[in-house]
Amino acid sequence: METANNATPRKGKLIMRIVFIGILVVGAIYGVKTWMYARHHETTDNAQIEGHAAPVIARVAGYIKSLNIRDYGAVKRGDTLVVIDDEEYKIALQQAQADYAQAEADLETAKASMTNASATLKMSQTNAQVALVKKDKSTADLRRDQALFNDQAITNRQLDDTKANSLTNDKTYQAALDQIELSKAGISVAASKIKQAEAILASKKAAVDQAALKLTYTHILAPANGKIGKKPIEAGQFVQAGQNLFTVIDGNGFYVVANFKETQIPNIQLGQEAEVEIDGYPDKLIGKVMEISQATGAKFSLLPPDNATGNFVKIVQRVPVKILLEDADKYAAKLRAGLSVEVAIKH
Repeated sequence: METANNATPRKGKLIMRIVFIGILVVGAIYGVKTWMYARHHETTDNAQIEGHAAPVIARVAGYIKSLNIRDYGAVKRGDTLVVIDDEEYKIALQQAQADYAQAEADLETAKASMTNASATLKMSQTNAQVALVKKDKSTADLRRDQALFNDQAITNRQLDDTKANSLTNDKTYQAALDQIELSKAGISVAASKIKQAEAILASKKAAVDQAALKLTYTHILAPANGKIGKKPIEAGQFVQAGQNLFTVIDGNGFYVVANFKETQIPNIQLGQEAEVEIDGYPDKLIGKVMEISQATGAKFSLLPPDNATGNFVKIVQRVPVKILLEDADKYAAKLRAGLSVEVAIKH
């Protein structure tokens, strides 16, 4: 009986030793594998799924007339998502079109004035030619009558009449020349009015285009395919121009941004393969390093730290690395922007 009792404790100790040795062996194997894996991989759990976010912005102010969205609903590029009351913008367009029509009429009036000024110049030139003929004739008559008077063939009175006629024709010709210059000035004025009318017409045309463009802005379209978050606006709400209404997340453009320690960056190169594990999703996703940021994450913060302030404490910085997923469309139904992931980059 004693021998049997002694054998039982020995057997128990042997089993414990075997279990302990087995645990050591398993631990050693696990440690070696982990060490080997760590030698050839840079890992981080400071990473998230990111997506292309397209903001939907109101480009004109007004009251929301209708909405075609729902909380977390899907949208298609080009779909009308929000309609802003457009009555004021229609009236503004009509006013701009009326101003444009008036500017067109003013331009036609200016062109008609140019036509009249050109006709007046032509008439003045014709009158000057007639006056020149009369002037030349009266000058010739004066020379002839002066010779006749010297020969006592005509009276002094006849000579005075000829002189008066010659002087009158000289003045008439000079007046005709002055009228030509006045007509030329009228053409210059008419040309200036045409240019002014054309400039006003162009301005009114721009106003029409702007009013028409603003009218189109009352229908806000989806900038991309994807889904929105919680609907933050309601019909009847007033929105301002430039107000961000909500954001559309493109469901086909997911990628990963992993923040690696600065001591890990020397081992990371463009094109390296990356393994991505998503919390709550069993499959490993494969990707490639596409971009490495030229600055640490701290430099993109609202208030970047200034180490020159005297309160310096050395902290290991993180550098964002963009990883493009392979077959991302295959997992699009399961991926969500903001999901936490673990990343291992093989080097």
